[in-house]
Amino acid sequence: MDQNGRTASLDPESWDDLRAQGHRMLDDMIDNLAGLRERPLWQAPTREARARYRAELPRAPGALADAHAQFMADCAPYGSGNRHPGFMGWVQGGGTGVGMLAEMLAGGLNANLGGRDHMPIEVERQVVAWMAQLFGFPADASGIFLTGTSLANLCAVMIARDRALGVEVRSVGVRDPGVAAYASRAVHACIVRAMDMTGLGTDRLRLIETDADGRIVPAALEAAIAADRAAGLKPFLVVGSAGTVDIGAVDDLDALADIAAREGATFHVDGALGALGVLSPAVAPKLKGIERADSLALDFHKLGQAPYDAGLLLVRDAAAHKRTFSYGDAPYLRHSERGLAGGEFWPCDFGPDLSRGFRALKVWFTLKTYGLDALGAVIGQACDLARMLEARIAASGELELLAPVSLNIVCFGYKGADNAAIAADLQEAGRVAPSTTTLGGRTAIRAAIVNHRTGPEDIEALVDGVLALGRAQAARQAGRG
Repeated sequence: MDQNGRTASLDPESWDDLRAQGHRMLDDMIDNLAGLRERPLWQAPTREARARYRAELPRAPGALADAHAQFMADCAPYGSGNRHPGFMGWVQGGGTGVGMLAEMLAGGLNANLGGRDHMPIEVERQVVAWMAQLFGFPADASGIFLTGTSLANLCAVMIARDRALGVEVRSVGVRDPGVAAYASRAVHACIVRAMDMTGLGTDRLRLIETDADGRIVPAALEAAIAADRAAGLKPFLVVGSAGTVDIGAVDDLDALADIAAREGATFHVDGALGALGVLSPAVAPKLKGIERADSLALDFHKLGQAPYDAGLLLVRDAAAHKRTFSYGDAPYLRHSERGLAGGEFWPCDFGPDLSRGFRALKVWFTLKTYGLDALGAVIGQACDLARMLEARIAASGELELLAPVSLNIVCFGYKGADNAAIAADLQEAGRVAPSTTTLGGRTAIRAAIVNHRTGPEDIEALVDGVLALGRAQAARQAGRG
């Protein structure tokens, strides 16, 4: 209390003043979204802006309007650019105005979705049930929102580990596991990291060769499993990729499901990049077999266009899921038959977090507002634009395609040029922003087309930019010669 006996509180003295400032902040962000094409996609933060975020610890109060002004001046202009229609650097969604507003509502409600009996948990359960239906999982499948697929994949490896070694591994730890996991050489590095973090060891992950389309070779997988069995190891996990990180390849998920079933191994699908392609009639056939997964990880903040962060893990066997994460003996997590400590589903029993934000709300709003058909159309459009880029590359004598195009990722280069320099030059110019990767020892320009705002004009700008920079490089080299 203060010297006048008043209780300390962080509520404003005037709610009307807060309301007025809030409207200004909301208007600024709506204007910011509406004017994306009018500003550079990316620009390096200025030295002065960086310096203002190295200020002394604030002890005294300040005005909300001043903090807002600093944000608009020093932070908003220097984002990573993924909202811009020319952003093609990494697999990141562009977000939406609806998602932004839903985040505001979630922040206002300030719900902790670790557990207990309140409606935000029912919203999360609704989205999980919708996804179970969408992906052909049983109605009693479990699921949980997480930061992203990296964490979802880690949780899936933990569930598979406990299934293979017994739930007692949670108490006694991993000794000599005697098991092996399998994924393609193109699998995301978070799967390798998950083997490390679960104590199983990266040496127990077999990275299997891929074919010309970047997909795991089933015969090579079977040979690796046979060799491990001969060495006394048990196959416990087969990971399929529904869109590999470098080129967007989709493994033959049906074939992998057959092998995993035959070997008694868990079949997990990393669907961060492409799982939501089931919403597009043109893409869905490529994902046949995803419905047979024992677990599936996916991101709504990529093709689902929800704001960051919004990852999801679906698990076919809810009991196995709960066995891996539940700590029912903790008295402060004890369920009750009645009151606030009631509720049949506590997310903290199905994941690593007790304190959890209301991630599901922005996804629920996205699905309710736009509908699955519209999201599917956006995903199909992204793949169509990738085909358009592929055709432009094929028609040019100066450009070369460096990997097959399966979904929405195109890897290419300017012949004989420093493609890393071209990508960096494009990023700094601020109109389009591809990234780079290495394929067969060569640097490729990588265009990941994810943003719902991206259109044909952005593909043309990318091609024109690469051609101009490649020609300029060639001219400089000829001049030096």
